[in-house]
Amino acid sequence: MSPRAGFSGPPTLAFVESPVQLLNVLEWAHAHALRPAQDGAPAPGGAPAGEAAGPPGAGLTLVVLSPNDPMTRGQLRRMADLARDEGYEVRWEEARSGTAAPFQTIGGLAPLLRRAHRIVMGDPFSRYVQLLLTITRARDLVVVDDGTATMEFVAQLARGERLVRWHRRGGRPGPRDLLFAPVSSSARRRLTPSARRSVEVFSSMPIDSAPEGVRLTSNDFSWTRARFGPPRITKGADMVGTSLVETGVVDPEHYLEAVRTLAKAHGATRYFAHRRESTEKLHRLATEIGLEIVRPDLPLELIARRGPIGSTILSFPSTVVHTLPLALVGTEVRVAVCDIDPAWLTKSASPRAEGFLSGVTGTARDVTRLSAVTVTPVTVTPV
Repeated sequence: MSPRAGFSGPPTLAFVESPVQLLNVLEWAHAHALRPAQDGAPAPGGAPAGEAAGPPGAGLTLVVLSPNDPMTRGQLRRMADLARDEGYEVRWEEARSGTAAPFQTIGGLAPLLRRAHRIVMGDPFSRYVQLLLTITRARDLVVVDDGTATMEFVAQLARGERLVRWHRRGGRPGPRDLLFAPVSSSARRRLTPSARRSVEVFSSMPIDSAPEGVRLTSNDFSWTRARFGPPRITKGADMVGTSLVETGVVDPEHYLEAVRTLAKAHGATRYFAHRRESTEKLHRLATEIGLEIVRPDLPLELIARRGPIGSTILSFPSTVVHTLPLALVGTEVRVAVCDIDPAWLTKSASPRAEGFLSGVTGTARDVTRLSAVTVTPVTVTPV
C-alpha cells in the first residue's frame, strides 16, 4: 500500500484505548515493516510483498484515547513509552476527562483524520472510534486485535449485523443505542470492503473465514518475542484473572470457588489480575484463598515473555489462551484453560455468552484443556 498522490501529514493513524490494542498495533507495524514517523531510512528488511516502502517519513502515529480507569491508564503509559522507544510518535488524548473532552479531542484530530491515508483501530465496537470513522477519508482501514472481541466483530460483519459486544444482553436497543445508531451503521458500512476501500484484520485469533474482500493477516507476536525474553521459568503455576464477573457474565461466588479449586489442584500461588477486576474481588482472592495478587504494569504477553513465569499458566476462556502460546513459543511453559460451567453464568448474562466462551476455549491452539470444575459457592451470612 503506497501513500496516495498529494498526501501530506502522517499516512497512518492508529487509535487505541487499551494496552493490548497498543501492543497489537506495534505487532502490526513490525509485521508490515512500517517505519517510525520520523525515520526517513528504508524500512528494515524491506516491505512485504505488495507493500511499497513509501516516501521518507511514511510511518505510524499512535493516538491514545485515554480512559479514566487508573490501572488501564498506567499500562497505557508504559506501552506508550515502549512505542516511543521504538521511534513512533505517540499522541496522548485526555478523551474522557470531562463533558467537553470528546468535542475537543475530535476537533483536534479532525485535520489529521482528513489527511491520513490509513486508519488502524483496536476496537471497532468503540463509539469513539466509530465517530472518528465518520470523519476520515482514509481508503485503507485496519482492525487489530482487541482480544476475543475480534472474532465476534468479523462474524457480525459477515452477517451484516449491527456491531454489538458479545457480552451485552440481547433484546431491544436502549435509548443511547438508538441515538447512536446512524453513526454505528455508518461505521459498519465503512468497515465493509468496497472498490473504494480496503479492510484488513490483523489477528492472533482463530478466524477461519471473513467477509468477502477482508484481508486476514496473522499476528504471531514476533515483535514481542524479538524484544523480550526468553523468560526464566519457575516450577510453580500462575493463574490469569478475568473480568467476566465485572462484565456481569459470571457469578462472583462461583468464580471465587472455581479459582480456589484450581489453585489448590495445580499449586498456583500467584494471580495476575485483569486490569478491570474490582479491588473488592481481588481482596477476597488474597484473603480467602491466599493468592499473591499481581497487578501487571504491561499486557500479560509482555510480562510472561519477560519472566519469571510459572511452568503452567492457568486461565479461564479469554484472549490469553490464544496469545500466550504464541508469545511463549519455544519455551516449556504450558497454558491450561478451564471451561466455564454454564451454571456459573448470571441471569443477566447475554444469551450468546455460553456459546461464545465455549468457542474461545474450543478454538484455542497449543493449550491443555481442563474440564470445568464443580463448585459449590459458600454463602456467608452477615452477623
